[in-house]
Amino acid sequence: MADSQGTPVHEDPVHALLTDGTTIRIRRAGPGDHDAVLRLYEGMSPENLRLRFFSVGRGPARRAAVRVAAGRPGHLALAAEHDGRLVGLAEYEAVPGGTTAEVSLAVADDWHHRGVGTLLLEHLADAARRAGVTAFTLVALSENVEVMRVFQDLGLPVARRFDGPEVRCTVDLTEDETYLNAVDLRGRLADVVSLRPLLRPRSVAVIGAGRRPGSVGRAILRNIGTGSFTGRVFAVHPEVASIAGVHAFPSVAALPQVPELAVIALPPADVPGVAEECGRAGVRALVVVSEGLGEPGSAELMDACRRHGMRLVGPGGVGVANTEDGVRLDATLAPRHPGAGSAGVAVQSGGVGVALLDGLGRLGIGMSSFVSLGAKYDVSGNDMLQWWEGDGRTGLALLHLESFGNPRAFSRTARRVARALPVLTVDAGRSEPGRRAAAARTAAAAPRTMVRRALFAQAGVTATRTTGELLDAAALLHSQPLPAGTRVAVVTNTRGAGVLAADACADAGLDVPPFEPGLVRELHELLPEGATAVNPVDATATVGEEQLRACVDRLARHGAVDAVLAALVPTAVAAATGDDPVRALLRDRVPPPRPVVAVLPAQAARVALLRDRAGGAVPAYSDVQDAARALAHAAARARWLGRPPGSVPELDGVDPGRAAELVAAYLRDEPAGGRPDPRTAAALAGCYGIPLLPWAWARDEDEAVAAARRLAGPDGRVVLKAHWPGLAHRAEQHALHLDLQNESQVRAAHRDLVTRFGDRMTGAVVQPLAERGTELFAGAVQDEVFGPLVLLGPGGTAALLADQAGRLAPLTDHDARELVASPRCAALLSGRAGAPATGLAALEQLLHRLSRMACDLPQLAEAGLDPVLAGPHGVTVLDVRVRLVPHRPHDPYLRRLQPRPPAVT
Repeated sequence: MADSQGTPVHEDPVHALLTDGTTIRIRRAGPGDHDAVLRLYEGMSPENLRLRFFSVGRGPARRAAVRVAAGRPGHLALAAEHDGRLVGLAEYEAVPGGTTAEVSLAVADDWHHRGVGTLLLEHLADAARRAGVTAFTLVALSENVEVMRVFQDLGLPVARRFDGPEVRCTVDLTEDETYLNAVDLRGRLADVVSLRPLLRPRSVAVIGAGRRPGSVGRAILRNIGTGSFTGRVFAVHPEVASIAGVHAFPSVAALPQVPELAVIALPPADVPGVAEECGRAGVRALVVVSEGLGEPGSAELMDACRRHGMRLVGPGGVGVANTEDGVRLDATLAPRHPGAGSAGVAVQSGGVGVALLDGLGRLGIGMSSFVSLGAKYDVSGNDMLQWWEGDGRTGLALLHLESFGNPRAFSRTARRVARALPVLTVDAGRSEPGRRAAAARTAAAAPRTMVRRALFAQAGVTATRTTGELLDAAALLHSQPLPAGTRVAVVTNTRGAGVLAADACADAGLDVPPFEPGLVRELHELLPEGATAVNPVDATATVGEEQLRACVDRLARHGAVDAVLAALVPTAVAAATGDDPVRALLRDRVPPPRPVVAVLPAQAARVALLRDRAGGAVPAYSDVQDAARALAHAAARARWLGRPPGSVPELDGVDPGRAAELVAAYLRDEPAGGRPDPRTAAALAGCYGIPLLPWAWARDEDEAVAAARRLAGPDGRVVLKAHWPGLAHRAEQHALHLDLQNESQVRAAHRDLVTRFGDRMTGAVVQPLAERGTELFAGAVQDEVFGPLVLLGPGGTAALLADQAGRLAPLTDHDARELVASPRCAALLSGRAGAPATGLAALEQLLHRLSRMACDLPQLAEAGLDPVLAGPHGVTVLDVRVRLVPHRPHDPYLRRLQPRPPAVT
């Protein structure tokens, strides 16, 4: 993006993290920065000045300060500031008439090796891309190893050419996976370092712990004290000398040492001022449990945190905890100290968080670290995933997120973390009332259900409907191996329980296949007389403990089975003999390689973990539906892990530059946006190689006749479609005529359209009559929170009767394949439902082209290809409609902290 003089425009000032967790401010430098730039250069050593300017004099530094302050078209300078001091400067100047720009970089001597230069270059490259620059050029002294390393480590392709004492470099600014992975790694390392004062603090101050026993601050202070925190604890209170046995001080400034973490539990009006006081004192992290800050309190709180480099949890929520031996921090409002364990928990709802901690404690899974995110002004689920990824303790990640600040970054992080450990979430806000409640709490845009589920499916996140279901799945994933597939062997000691279990498995999308004769014979040899050894296996009420153990063990080790579900009820026979069917599931040796779950209807708890002598556990559920759903979640995770990560394919015949020009031209004429006519829509599709059926634009009857002569196929038949601004669905408006066979029919059809639609009609589209095939709808929409979503479903009139499957763009090869294989389309595409079988590869290619178009053009609010005619011949698009809106491009992967709190509604 550029201003009216062609100068690239950088976004508003942003804050970002350096490698040591320090927060810096990045902004555009300009006329007021002459003295600051001069001070930056004057503070550099003579040697560093020589490496920067190829000269030992101060003249180049003075001229550089003048250049930054003056500014000119094609020039951009970005400044990095800390505590009001300029510590880094990156500039580029575009080469007139080209797409390259000369770049320079300077970092204050005492700020080297902290990532200032790399961060500035990432932001400078982003601004350059938006201004149409494709490459940076750099001339440096060959001995300037440091600056060369900065450019080499960016992750972008660098070509070097040595010329005497100088080296000339060209940096290709194209973002690819290598670059994004490098940005990911830098961001992850910086993020984790910045979270250490929050989750591994060596000292904590509680501000707002009152004398009243029931106060929030006092409860948190008590939990810290009784939870065996390994660091120092302080209380801040203006009137008392001690609270709950902890020495109190009148202010943060009066504390004997600066605490790394401050927990604030004050009236909302007092929070911003105390946050500022904490920042000035050097506090590194805040937990604000106060709610209802409003405006401008929220903005003031965020300003204090960003200005002083403090990470913030909240406002709202119930606190943070870490059970690590060297920390043992419980700064929460939970009624009981959380037990140590392997589950990381991050929630927006404090009540949900307390319930999850209680459930994990009952299961014996325990918690590694816990953060109640509250309104999520700063620290997010994305931050916590990155912490758990490297903390060495977390084996399960449990999330309850009502909103997503940067969902594309979350998706990228979750996709990586889920390869190493299960990531589970509650799919909160599925209903319209739920979405309203989530939006009201967070003041963030509530994502649509399809978009959110697409994110979870692509990122490998296990999405459950309730917190109970979340704990059900967590119990299984914590204690059992993953099933290799969906084939379940049901074993029971009562026939009725087996029937219910088989039904529950079918409801959950699992298979209960019949056993082959050899396995049936083996099971009959193990079970008592009268047992049924097909699937489900009815072992009868007379089955002994050892018989049942042998049956379950044989099934759990057989190649025809992926999981065993044992539905067991107490019987009088077992009570009389002293046998315990449940004990048959527990091991005193190495467990089998396939998961075993129990259903115990008499069990009081919804889910429990039955511990055995081998150190393992079997999840037991009181309801067979819960057990089946947990198995289905485990099977889905195994399926996701079993497929390669996928890649976004390279496409030929793509012209994004031309597409951007078309969009810009339309929005210049229509600043508010709208639906372009078929000529612009078809031109955009053509820029991405989308295969449109030949067509022509006709402004009047004679042009329609002439076009029909040119386009008519071997049978001489054509189609005539009316158009006017805002027209979305021609079929609904009866704004088309099919199967026109001669000139007189074309003329009659055109006159009919003009008669019915009058002055609204601005022209007509003429096309040959298409071949027969399966009618599909392919489309893309820009979600305001999640970015572009690609859709596929039945087309034509069927599109009104069925919804679509969706995946977030950019689509990988696996994403496109899953869309094509979705239940909504699979029957049509396989040749059933009376339609010919379809060339699936061509349809996948079409989806990739649509995905690329949606990613390249953020102004593309909607794109609809309907119908897409699919058959053995490939795919052909009969009609394309788009809607364009003004939109400022935004790189979701650019490293920056959330700029401001969500607007309060």
